[in-house]
Amino acid sequence: MTASHDVIVIGSGAAGLTAALALAESRRVLVLAKGSLTGGSTAWAQGGIAAVLDAGDTFEEHIRDTMIAGAGLNRRETVEFVIEHAPQSIDRLVELGVPFNQEAGALHLTREGGHSQRRIVHVNDATGWAVQEALLRAAEANPNITLLPGRACIDLITGRNAEQFSGSGRVWGVYALDEASGRVEAHVARATILATGGAGRVYQFSTAPRGATGDGIAMAWRAGARVSNMEMMQFHPTCLYNLEVKNFLITEAVRGEGGVLLNPRTGHRYMPDYDDRAELAPRDIVARANDSEIKRDGLDCVHLDISHQSPEFVKHHFPNIYEKLLTLGIDMTREPIPVVPAQHYTCGGVLIDLAAHTDLPGLWAAGECTESGLHGANRLASNSLLECFVFGEAAASDILARWDTLDHPPAIREWDESRVTDSDEEVVIKQNWTEIRRMMWNYVGIVRTTKRLERAQNRIDLLGREIEDYYGSFRVTTDLIELRNLHQCADLIVRSALKRHESRGLHYTLDYPATLPEARDTVLIP
Repeated sequence: MTASHDVIVIGSGAAGLTAALALAESRRVLVLAKGSLTGGSTAWAQGGIAAVLDAGDTFEEHIRDTMIAGAGLNRRETVEFVIEHAPQSIDRLVELGVPFNQEAGALHLTREGGHSQRRIVHVNDATGWAVQEALLRAAEANPNITLLPGRACIDLITGRNAEQFSGSGRVWGVYALDEASGRVEAHVARATILATGGAGRVYQFSTAPRGATGDGIAMAWRAGARVSNMEMMQFHPTCLYNLEVKNFLITEAVRGEGGVLLNPRTGHRYMPDYDDRAELAPRDIVARANDSEIKRDGLDCVHLDISHQSPEFVKHHFPNIYEKLLTLGIDMTREPIPVVPAQHYTCGGVLIDLAAHTDLPGLWAAGECTESGLHGANRLASNSLLECFVFGEAAASDILARWDTLDHPPAIREWDESRVTDSDEEVVIKQNWTEIRRMMWNYVGIVRTTKRLERAQNRIDLLGREIEDYYGSFRVTTDLIELRNLHQCADLIVRSALKRHESRGLHYTLDYPATLPEARDTVLIP
């Protein structure tokens, strides 16, 4: 089946829905989502959105904080562009009904690691869910937006898929699996936006949702787009350590509001030993410190303690975390929280410009699947949702400005299943998935070495041949699509890490502990 639209948006999180709402004022937009419409990372974001809104704060200070956290790898023009558009993004969210916390009639601003000022707007400790709800409510009410959940996208449609072959690399849409029927659909449009999120599930321990398998990054790479800085994988310092509950994040704001990190064996507050900013140091520094304490003393976890604050203060600022921990027998108003580092955010991705345009004609991208130049070698807390809003708007604006120059799609070939059968050995997918994630955690984690990276590359090469053989023999399923993309992203991460002969930001290698004088992006070309 082939369906035609004006614009296709792949992803129903903050970036995708922001773009869709802006486009829908004059165009018909299809939004495709893998699984449910709320299954992406946006709904999981506890922290908030960074913006200069206080009289004592300035754009220049927010820019400086972002550049410092990014270890100089950021592109200054991008940082300026995003930060200067931040207040407008907050205004639009307020208009959509996002119930940001208020204090004395003004937006309440909190502070997180790496920020020199209070500039984080938030909805308690569940900002992402409130934003997701508001955007989705507006999209569902818009007659020009069609929302299609349950669509696992396989590959971008380019000129190679046209009935009259073209090698131009022009993107015309996407092939997507209808997860309910098992049929593959061809969705075509004059413009396509990738807003598919990151690749966090490449790692064994991650705060990312189940579907964060790097789909957009892998699809864009296979279609011919460059990717950049894939070695810059952020590990959140404080994921709850609990054998029953996986992936529960303890927000950065707990440290921002006075939480301290303690060695559970000695009771020592250790962050001042690692950095003058102590618990408010950027995430890469805190994550490495936690990892160092755990490995040096053979610990299962470290402790995050905010029990010195009043119970009323803790419950007011972190109601969702407080209630969740109580169900696990932890009262954060009276005792410390056991935490470990876990993969949290993909700072690299598909290379885009300030208009959110990729290398490929007809393809734009926004959010965590991109490398815009905002984050550099480490994302500053609460800049991620901000990037989604600014570049979602930028993509929509650029598409509308170019609309009259965008050709109508050609006739596209249907998906061909004539040479494949149903799989009779699903265990292969589970085994490869588990092997990739465990190998990436052990060999390409918080602290790296060349030897470990080379071992990872050897295993990725072996797995690649096995996965491609499987992919070529059997009908696609969501699990197979995700495994293929997971493997592709693991390969890009390792290749990028091997190219960077220094330690900078999130890439820390024992073989090259120094930081080179000049910051350079790691750009891979298909």
